[in-house]
Amino acid sequence: MADFKIEGITVGGKPVSGMINADSLKDAKQKASQMAADKKFKLTGVYERVPWLYRVQKGKEKPIDGEQKAYTKDEVKQALEKMGYRVIYVRKKLFGTKQRAAPAVDVITFVRMSADLMRQKLPFNEILMLLMNDIGNPALRDAVKEINTELKQGKDSEKVFLKQSPVFGKFTANMLGLASKSGNMTEIYESTAKFLERNAEFKRNLKSALIMPLVTLFILFLACLFYVGYIFPATAEMFEKFKIELPPMTKATLSFSRWLTANFLPLMIAIFVPIIFLVRFLSTDRGRFLMDKSIIKVPVVGPLLHKTAIEIYCRVFYALYSGSGENIDVIRMAAEACGNKYMEHQIKTIAIPMMLEKGKGLTEAFQATGVFTATAISRFNSGAETGTVKNTAIQLAEYYEKETTYKLKNAIEVIQLSVSMIIMLVLTALTLVSSETATIRPKAPGTLIHYVLYYFGIN
Repeated sequence: MADFKIEGITVGGKPVSGMINADSLKDAKQKASQMAADKKFKLTGVYERVPWLYRVQKGKEKPIDGEQKAYTKDEVKQALEKMGYRVIYVRKKLFGTKQRAAPAVDVITFVRMSADLMRQKLPFNEILMLLMNDIGNPALRDAVKEINTELKQGKDSEKVFLKQSPVFGKFTANMLGLASKSGNMTEIYESTAKFLERNAEFKRNLKSALIMPLVTLFILFLACLFYVGYIFPATAEMFEKFKIELPPMTKATLSFSRWLTANFLPLMIAIFVPIIFLVRFLSTDRGRFLMDKSIIKVPVVGPLLHKTAIEIYCRVFYALYSGSGENIDVIRMAAEACGNKYMEHQIKTIAIPMMLEKGKGLTEAFQATGVFTATAISRFNSGAETGTVKNTAIQLAEYYEKETTYKLKNAIEVIQLSVSMIIMLVLTALTLVSSETATIRPKAPGTLIHYVLYYFGIN
């Protein structure tokens, strides 16, 4: 969320100003208009806090270029003049004004180092100052610097971190913001670091299991198209031109090659247009929901993704669960963090209403969602009966971490073996067709060489 400054005039003519947070300028104007109507003042302006570029000079020294966030140009100019500088220019930064997401490895390093330093009993502001100097990514460094400044000003820690969610990610910003308010800050940072490390490792392993095989198959597909569409016809058509009878496989392959060449453009449109629309659809909320609902049913990979989502849910649940009546928010936050939109939807629309409106227990509500495995339900039921739900959650997370890690290695081997088998079958088919072409003989002995020489214009 971005910072916005609102200005207005009261009925008595006195100026008023204030600060609000909003996701966009449009949202800020709506909030400001509502506030003006409630407080009965006339709204005169809404200004976003954005970066400004400036050049200043002191005496005859070399001009200094810099960047400063502010609501208006006049704010920057006045602040620089108070410091004794002559302002050469101040202009709004046109590009790169939006916060960029920091690389996952930098965010993980920041959270992990923070957790380690907290265990050494260092004050949090000293930790931020220490890490700030070693952060290489500009977006993350600026975010940490702004967090440190606003926390020193006494601002609400949760709002301070949530403002930086484009840099840290929504889940990480939410967790770190809650950690500052909780009594177990070190534990929440440790759990967040563990979650981020685990999530990064799983994505890396999943890419090695799926991306490389898919790339290999795609390259093989292009190679086959080139052979069937260009190389093979150049040889086969030479025999056909001289009315030499073609064997069955050669004849069928040549017919397919001609059909492929004649319909190449419609085929490419028929293949790539649906893919483009599918990618666009999957980037929407509805598409992501349907994909996450379907993917857990896919053999081999589906159960791994499903159990990993449960593992992440349990880690977040463990980090925030307190055993008090405020745990509805914990259940909701853990659902948002699990990474599966279908699972999140089921928990929010089935489990939470059952607990709030019907007074159902945790296990019964989770079972009604249909997104938790029988093992998870059984463990949560045991935890609810013995009063150890929090410990049960972390035990379940550790169990699924070990299981998915082991099974993912097996899945990678199965996928790689399958790709190797496909490559072998394709190469075998191409070899058979090529070998059959090599067996073609003209009816009259010695005629073939004459045909070949004639075809290339050699008398």
